[in-house]
Amino acid sequence: MLFAQSEPNVISTGVPFLSITPDSRIGGMGDAGVGATPGISSQHWNPAKYVFMESEMGVGLSYSPWLVNLVNDINLAYLTFYKKMDDVQAISASLRYFGLGDIIFTDEDAVYMGQQSPNEFALDVAYSRLLSEAFSGSVALRYIRSDLASGAGIEGYSPGNSYAADIAFYYQKELRMNRKDNTFAAGINIQNIGSKISYDEGNTKDFIPTTLRLGTSFTSELDNYNSFMFSLELSKLLVATQDSMTREEYSKLGPIGGIFKSFADAPGGFKEELQEIMIGAGVEYWYNKQFAIRAGYFHEHENKGNRKYMSAGAGLRMNVFSLDFSYLFPIATANHPLENTMRFTLAFDIDAFSSQR
Repeated sequence: MLFAQSEPNVISTGVPFLSITPDSRIGGMGDAGVGATPGISSQHWNPAKYVFMESEMGVGLSYSPWLVNLVNDINLAYLTFYKKMDDVQAISASLRYFGLGDIIFTDEDAVYMGQQSPNEFALDVAYSRLLSEAFSGSVALRYIRSDLASGAGIEGYSPGNSYAADIAFYYQKELRMNRKDNTFAAGINIQNIGSKISYDEGNTKDFIPTTLRLGTSFTSELDNYNSFMFSLELSKLLVATQDSMTREEYSKLGPIGGIFKSFADAPGGFKEELQEIMIGAGVEYWYNKQFAIRAGYFHEHENKGNRKYMSAGAGLRMNVFSLDFSYLFPIATANHPLENTMRFTLAFDIDAFSSQR
């Protein structure tokens, strides 16, 4: 029997920093990136896109102060690199670092135990290959480390470690319509398929944020100077709902079992399963392939986290480098923790730099 889920029932995971949008280009388009045209930060959205990059090699650095309405020392940094090995293969890598600022630790009697700077990071590498003229696939491997109480001397605590993989595919086809050059693209990525993470030597284990992303985009060149891209993405956490089983069953459930169970375990039935789907949509305008303006919208159901926000951004592309910026506007509630979120991305075209030397 199906029934409506009227109460919040958020799916919780460990290391949620893996789900934070790291770059400003897609951050300015409502986080709709898995099917968008290739960019320097495709490692997060869909590394299969790197084989379609025009440049042979590039590096990018993104930075975002996080939850600035609450604190002033949490930040996310994201470093990416890719290299096309030939016409059909590419390798790529990224380092994501999440600094949680300075935290004062006390014991149960409120006795000062010291001040530490917890942090989390993920390091991954990916291999991408063209499978046909318009279709590519990729596999990424990831190491995750989460140290939430570094040096605090908490009894029974140990930093969390996990290993994960992404499986991604991307399709990009050039189309000629109404005497205009157009591009249709679509992508899918199953991210963070990996082991649970524990902070007490395996006694308690949490799922990492395994996520399914499915999206598409359409790019139209109006003339030699103006072009638009429209992007849409649907995403869903492939993590079991804890309320659907006993604590013992939940602790024994493995990552692959959790993926399959996540499609039909919501207490509210099919209607609640649909609430777990997050939607991102965005548009990108380029003038003369040098200046870009972006806008987007992201929607998450109020029972599953209630993240609803608009986004906007801009970009400047020169011969050797590009600079992008985005800003987030929450619309769900006043004084939202994500209010005033900004992202900055600086990318270098190494091939263009070498040719100018």
